[in-house]
Amino acid sequence: MKTIRLIGIPYDEHSSYQRGSAWAPPVIREALYNPSSNMWSETGMDVGAPGFIFDAGDVPVADGVEAIAQIEAAMLAQVRHADPVLALGGDHAITYPLVRAAAQQNPDLTILHIDAHPDIYDEFEGDRFSHACPFARIMEEGLVKRLIQVGIRTMNGHCREQAKRFGVEVIEMKDFDEKKLPVVNSPVYLSLDMDGLDPAFAPGVSHREPGGLNVRQVINLIRHIDLPLVAADIVEFNPRRDVQDLTAMLCAKFVKEITAQMVYTNREKK
Repeated sequence: MKTIRLIGIPYDEHSSYQRGSAWAPPVIREALYNPSSNMWSETGMDVGAPGFIFDAGDVPVADGVEAIAQIEAAMLAQVRHADPVLALGGDHAITYPLVRAAAQQNPDLTILHIDAHPDIYDEFEGDRFSHACPFARIMEEGLVKRLIQVGIRTMNGHCREQAKRFGVEVIEMKDFDEKKLPVVNSPVYLSLDMDGLDPAFAPGVSHREPGGLNVRQVINLIRHIDLPLVAADIVEFNPRRDVQDLTAMLCAKFVKEITAQMVYTNREKK
């Protein structure tokens, strides 16, 4: 069985509205081991069993231009073990260096991106590494084979032009159909922005955007991945905005379901 490598990226320097997601990794861990629940996923796997998850701790990330390289190097150190990696952010800016590292081991990646926002601006408020821009950088560098975005409900003219430019497959929330979930044909990187969910389910985010996915829909999207889920991130949880730990516990739930799906999809098939 594959060991899932967990890594925290406490970094939110490129947040455009409210900082606070840098505080998330230890809060998610606390929720994961909260005795109000248990460590079993809905797949029937005990993700708390010895050897299931290896926690590599949090990456010390400096402010400034060095941060992107530091995050990439930290992720590369994990993917070199050939085990799936789940990163806990942090804002969405971390996805660009995380994917740069993951793509070195998996050159034909498909990104499944769950979010309220397309995060594909060429630049945002003068910042090309903003949390609103990671997928523009990823697609410019040709790091992945496909980018599929689900739950989007803030598309503007510029982002539509960018999506067309890069051939992004966008499933806006208004068009989401649970009977027509996206099909992938190469190893998957899952990027789960917590504001992809409706704020009724995940209030602990900086950019609350009504009309989003519910918890069961996101779990179904995770469970629908049937090719190797080689890496993932959970980003944009802001503990400063949470309500009675609702979003923290939801992040912990997704840790359990994502790690279980990683084990299932990376199993040796007879």
